[in-house]
Amino acid sequence: MLFSCENNKELVKDLAGEKKVLPVESASDIEIIYSDGGVVRMKLNAPVLERYLGNEPYIEFSQGVQVLFYDSLKQPESKLTSKYAINHEFKKIMEAKRDVVVINEKGEVLNTEHLIWDQQKETIHTNEFVKITTADEIIMGEGMEADQHFTRYKIKNITGTINIKNDEDNTNP
Repeated sequence: MLFSCENNKELVKDLAGEKKVLPVESASDIEIIYSDGGVVRMKLNAPVLERYLGNEPYIEFSQGVQVLFYDSLKQPESKLTSKYAINHEFKKIMEAKRDVVVINEKGEVLNTEHLIWDQQKETIHTNEFVKITTADEIIMGEGMEADQHFTRYKIKNITGTINIKNDEDNTNP
């Protein structure tokens, strides 16, 4: 019995298709609690988590994420939500994208499309358009830097400020 084999590299490439990177871990309806010295610092919830390995491992939250940041007494200080997020594990940087909202303990609201959270520096920043709504004004700009709790912030290139008038300020009878 004789067999013959042809080594056609192009045919093998066509049959194999493109190399697709697959996650090494997948989970759904997850809750991750991060603590430091026994003190809870943050809680992350997401519908889907996918972890990828390689030279620069990362965790992808393709269906969005909600992150609660706590003070030393485990009281919520701020909340971050987005429709997509990616956590670069070695760099300790998480990027939140698409409809990013951050709310601090004073009720001030940050809206943007891309926000970077530097976990080591405990800061958040963006170079994208931002809108910050406070009790009495709306401030818009291109770029922003803040602490991770969004209690102290600096807006870059302010493009507009709108003062909000409360009905209580109206002195008409």
